[in-house]
Amino acid sequence: MNLREMRGSPTLQLLEKSVTIPATPGNRGVIEHIEKALSFRFAEGEIPVRLVIASVDDGKYFCEIGCLVGSDVSIAQDRDSIFALRRRDGENAGQFNAVYVVPTGIGAEVGGHAGDATPAAQLLASCCDQLITHPNVVNASDINELPANAHYVEGSILCRLLMGTVGLEPVRANRVVVVFDSQADAMIENLVLNTVDAARTTYGLNCTGIYKLEPPLELTASSSASGRAVGFGQGIDRIFDLLKETADDYDAVAISSLIGVPDGFHEKYFNSGGTMINPWGGIEAMLTHAVSHCFNVPSAHAPMMESREILNEDPGRVDPRMAAEAISSSFLQCVLKGLKQSPRIVVDPDRMAASGVLTVRDVSCLVIPEGCIGLPTLAALEQGIPVIAVREGSGLMAGDLSMLPWREHQLFTAENYWEAAGILSALRVGIAPGSVRRPFNRLEVKTWRKSSEPASTSRRQHL
Repeated sequence: MNLREMRGSPTLQLLEKSVTIPATPGNRGVIEHIEKALSFRFAEGEIPVRLVIASVDDGKYFCEIGCLVGSDVSIAQDRDSIFALRRRDGENAGQFNAVYVVPTGIGAEVGGHAGDATPAAQLLASCCDQLITHPNVVNASDINELPANAHYVEGSILCRLLMGTVGLEPVRANRVVVVFDSQADAMIENLVLNTVDAARTTYGLNCTGIYKLEPPLELTASSSASGRAVGFGQGIDRIFDLLKETADDYDAVAISSLIGVPDGFHEKYFNSGGTMINPWGGIEAMLTHAVSHCFNVPSAHAPMMESREILNEDPGRVDPRMAAEAISSSFLQCVLKGLKQSPRIVVDPDRMAASGVLTVRDVSCLVIPEGCIGLPTLAALEQGIPVIAVREGSGLMAGDLSMLPWREHQLFTAENYWEAAGILSALRVGIAPGSVRRPFNRLEVKTWRKSSEPASTSRRQHL
C-alpha cells in the first residue's frame, strides 16, 4: 500500500480543549481527580495526550488539554492513559539523576526560544550523573549541544517516566525514519534531504527511510485561552498509517512539516525582541506527544521553511535567543542529532526491572520553571521526588506550587539556575540545602501525646 492509497483511512485530528475542574480538598490526589473528571467530559474517540493546569483560582483547576481525536483511535486506546500512575517503592541511591523540563509554548525566558536553555542544561548536567531532558530544552534549529551525560526524551515519554509507567534503556544508536511534507517548491524539500545526508556523512546517522507525505499534514499554530502556544492538526492518520506499516524498520521518528501561521508572522516574530511566544512549538509538542504515546518510540518535530521568499528574508540583528533560528534553513539537524541516541522506551514491567534501564526509582530530582503545573510536577509530588522551581527565566504559567501538599523539604525555590545548580549539588551529596544558608534557624520543638491520653496526665503518674 502506498501513501496515496492510505487517504481513505479515518481522519485523526489534534486539538486543544479547555476544561474547568473543581479542586480537590487540600489539592491531594490531583492526577486521579482530573482523570475521573475528564472521563465525564470527553466523548468516545477523544484521547488526552498532553495536560497543563494553566491556573488554580477560586477552588478550580483551569486545565488545557491536547487531544488526539478521531473515529479510529484504537492504537491509542491500547496504551496506558497519560494519567496512569505507578508509585515507586523507593529510590535507587547509586546515582543522582535529574529531570529538567521547560514546557513548550509558555514563553519561558530561558528555554522559550531556539535551544536557549542548553547552557542551563549543561550546568545542571554537571551536577548530576545523568540528566534527562526533552527536545524543547536543547533543540536549536540546526544546532544541538546536548550534554554528554544527558538523555534526549520526548515530552510525553518523560511524563510517563515520572509516572512510573515506562523505563528508558540507553542505546548505541537508533534507526531513524524521516517523514516530511511534500512541497511544490523542490528547494524546500531539498533542504530536508540535504540535512539528512549531512547527518549521515558527518556523525553517522542511520536513516532507514525517508518518506514524503502526499498530501502533507495540515498543522496550524494558535494560542490557548491562557496565551500558551498550541494548535490544530489534521491528516494525522496519514503519518499514523505510515508508522504502522513500517513499524519494523525504525527505532525513532523525525518529522519535518509545515506549520501554518498568518502572513507576515515571521517578521513580527523576529522583530519582537524575544517577547513573543514561539508559535510553532505548541502544535509540534502535541504531534510528538501523540506519536510517542501511541507508538512508544522517540520522536521529535522540526517546522519546514515555508518558502524561499521567507528563507531569503533578512531578519536583521535578532534577540540572541532567536539567533539559532535566524541562521538555520531546515531546522531539522537538532532533531536528527537528538534522536540518534535517544533511549529506547521500555513498557514491559519485567524489562523495566532489568539492569541498565532507567525508571522512576532512578530519578533523584526534577527541575522546572516556577509556576509550571503539569504531569511532571504532579507526578514528582506523588512519587516523593524533590522539585526545584526556578524563578528567573520562567514563562507565563502562574500556578502557585506552594499550594500543593508537598512533603517537608520536597519543594525548593531557586532564584536562578546558578542557585538551582547549588541546590542540586547539595541534594546530590546528601546535604540539606538550607544548611549552607544563613541565618541558621533553630528547629521548632513540637509537643506530641497520644490523642487518647488526657492532657493533664503527668509523667509521675506513669512511674
